[in-house]
Amino acid sequence: MASPRRLSVIVPLIVGCAQFMHQFDGTMIATALPVMAAALNEDPLVLNLAITCYLLALAVFVPISGWMADRYGARRVFLAAIAIFTASSVLCGLSSSLVEIVVWRTVQGIGGAMMTPVGRVIVVKSVSRLEIVRAMNYITIPAVLAPLVGPSVGGFIVTYFSWPWIFSLNLPIGLAGLILVYAYVPDLREETVAPLDLRGFVLVGLALAGLVFGFAALGRGPLPVPLVIASITVGAICGALYLAHARRKSDPIIDLALLRNRTFAASIWGGGLFYIGTTAHVFLMALLLQVGFGYSAFHAGLMLLAGAVGSTVMRFTFQPILELFGFRRLLICNGLLCGACLAGCGLFTSATPLVVMIVVLFVAGFSRSTQFTGEQALGYAEIPSTVVSRATSFSAMMQQLLQSFGVGLTALVVHLSTVLHGRIDITTEDVALGFFTIGLLSALSVIVFCLLPDRAGAELTGR
Repeated sequence: MASPRRLSVIVPLIVGCAQFMHQFDGTMIATALPVMAAALNEDPLVLNLAITCYLLALAVFVPISGWMADRYGARRVFLAAIAIFTASSVLCGLSSSLVEIVVWRTVQGIGGAMMTPVGRVIVVKSVSRLEIVRAMNYITIPAVLAPLVGPSVGGFIVTYFSWPWIFSLNLPIGLAGLILVYAYVPDLREETVAPLDLRGFVLVGLALAGLVFGFAALGRGPLPVPLVIASITVGAICGALYLAHARRKSDPIIDLALLRNRTFAASIWGGGLFYIGTTAHVFLMALLLQVGFGYSAFHAGLMLLAGAVGSTVMRFTFQPILELFGFRRLLICNGLLCGACLAGCGLFTSATPLVVMIVVLFVAGFSRSTQFTGEQALGYAEIPSTVVSRATSFSAMMQQLLQSFGVGLTALVVHLSTVLHGRIDITTEDVALGFFTIGLLSALSVIVFCLLPDRAGAELTGR
């Protein structure tokens, strides 16, 4: 077994690579969807059901991930999640019909729902409090890089090879992950675990399924508006029923009492506003570059690599910057910078010099990765080790919900702009309004961080 010092680096890297596989897979499939639909003789809008079912499986099973990790052991659950995700990915590549793709993507979503939050539980429980920031740095960089690199790789594969290769890429990554987890990840579990809150699990699952499905369909077209409204309404009702249930339950599956912790609450609410804005960035850039500027999917993906480079550079500068500013000032200043960069993308035109766009995308990638890493680490600053699993499930659930809401809201803004201006096709002006919206949301997140004391998160920096 490696030394504790080495484990504090190796374990986060292993978990980060698993998160990369999870995020990378989703962005590549989004790029390849039209080609996959043509190969399977299906309408692209119908084949989009595969993405929707994947998101629904994620939403339903993320809340139970923390309880599973405590009950059966985090390493065992993590190994099972990687195995399920990898095997179902290969089966997706071997599918020859819409039904097969949807079934295996749903199974893949179940694996992904366990893989990301349980991996984070393993990292937080494996390192000392002073090493959490560095560990989160290792985890979040792959997660941020994947959506930026995925479109270019996916575009390349479907252009020069065939779509099943997208799913086959997960096989060597997954097998390597299983070997490394077995060799290096410690077997962590809680000695006493409360019984599963089955009623709470059902209510949260229905709430998230309804809300994620409804938000994901906002402004996207083919689903009838009454169906979208009904989905969101059912989700909201189930969510309200869960809130009432959680107040009476001593060990609810999603523990709302965690929000009494000021740093965790700031990471949820401030990080949530930031997450709503930033998750739609890749979606809007794809629209702007491909629809507005006429770029190919591969060319557009290459442009996003500037953000990936910025995220990578952040890895080497985050710790010194954090030590200089502290969590509160860093999240405030950087949140404003990131909001300005996102809004600035809305000012791009076909006449904008390429070097200007690359510089803005580079700074946006650097800033977005810095903010995401800081918020994730801050959430664990004052969380006792006994409730780390619950806190991680809570955080992962909110990220999943807000991701779908952010993309849905942005799609709705672009759609309404098109309709109000009497246009049939999306223009750069419509996409620009989407960028201004997400830039404003990201900047508003700093209000939450302004309410924190100056020494918030000092437990993680030794200051």
